[in-house]
Amino acid sequence: MELYLDSANLKEIEAAFKLGFLDGLTTTPTFMHREGITNIDGTIVQLSKMVPVLQIEALGNSAEEIIDEAQRILDLGLDKTKTVFKIPISLEGARACKMLRNKDFLVNLHLIYTVQQAYIALSAGATYVCPLVGRLQDQGHDALSVVEQCVNAVYNYNYPSKIMFSSVRNPEHVRNALNLGVHTCTIPWNVMQQLTQNHFTALGTQQFIEHTKLMTVKVKDVIRKHPGRILASKSILDALVQMTVSKFGAISIVDTDDNLLGIFTDGDLRRIIEREGESVLSRKLSDLDMKQPITIDAEAYLIESSTIFKQSKVDTIVVTSNGKPVGMLDIQDLL
Repeated sequence: MELYLDSANLKEIEAAFKLGFLDGLTTTPTFMHREGITNIDGTIVQLSKMVPVLQIEALGNSAEEIIDEAQRILDLGLDKTKTVFKIPISLEGARACKMLRNKDFLVNLHLIYTVQQAYIALSAGATYVCPLVGRLQDQGHDALSVVEQCVNAVYNYNYPSKIMFSSVRNPEHVRNALNLGVHTCTIPWNVMQQLTQNHFTALGTQQFIEHTKLMTVKVKDVIRKHPGRILASKSILDALVQMTVSKFGAISIVDTDDNLLGIFTDGDLRRIIEREGESVLSRKLSDLDMKQPITIDAEAYLIESSTIFKQSKVDTIVVTSNGKPVGMLDIQDLL
């Protein structure tokens, strides 16, 4: 099934065709008016250089006027083999289609609302026959049945035309188009962006990313460069100030040779104030009953730290290099 973008928004068009696999662009004067475009001819030329195939309107009250308009647009410098002229279905539109097809122009007879209209378009040799699903459904009609009958007519009678599923409103319409076996589907950008979105896909992708990160990234590559260390001779208040400045909920306690003695956390602060009150802030860190901190070498892979976090039930690990503290790894750093 061919995939077309349905738009006149230049930013959308540029983003969509960077994907590299769209077959072309359909647009309308209504889209251009909505985007505030005033230089229609200039925009048509610009779009023709941006997309593989451009489907653009050719309007007129008679077949001759429609043909003249198609030729005028082509004379702007468009490639005949990459330009499809969209013509609203009517007897004059069908006559213009037949005459243009005899000259090897590509034609889309569109604004199809009934199978009878589609039959005339098929008989006129239209390259594309384009029923409007969303608009039909807005009027309470069984649009999918109309499309199915159009597809069946192509295969039952060997018409060379392609049925284009248009007026797409949601991803479900794209599923309908695939199930009905249409040849082409033209989709607005907001719907196209939704087609690859799925909650379980997002979860699975995130899991793959996290597991890959654990096995390939070293601790030194994710730690926040040393969030702070403080001499054991300093006070708890000094530690609180340094933790606030570093915006980290823990600080390494070291001696004058930078040997790691312990760790002081915001949790420790809350517990000691609850026990002893605010006066404790003047106490030296060396007076505290410090436990040996849990450490990991900076060259270790994150998967090792993940195991440590699970086994120790702590939220912060001191990162060392040659036995000296160089940073801290918070459990959130693994995410």
